[in-house]
Amino acid sequence: MTLTSQEKSQLIAKAASDKKALDIMIMNMHDLTTTTDYFIVCSATTATQVRAIADNIEDEMTQAGEEFLHKEGYQNAEWILLDFGNCVAHIFTEEARRFYGLESLWGEAPTIEYED
Repeated sequence: MTLTSQEKSQLIAKAASDKKALDIMIMNMHDLTTTTDYFIVCSATTATQVRAIADNIEDEMTQAGEEFLHKEGYQNAEWILLDFGNCVAHIFTEEARRFYGLESLWGEAPTIEYED
């Protein structure tokens, strides 16, 4: 069964929540870019937690039959990006999230806070 991009975004957000990610936001990118439908953005308090969240997202998506296309930042774990095509997960340390300001950069995107 293939998931819709909205279902993928919810599964990614839930997988992040399961590892105690902070401030999980789902950004609707449909009208802003042709490369992806959703950004899922969240924070963690340590690099270890950033990796644990990324690992859980990858595991849950693999179990759902969804493979990622690209992964960046795992070694340093200040900001890990997991690209699933129509959904991209961004997992930040709190400091890195403030520094890069992804939500401000894409401020026009309709955004909802994920609640489990």
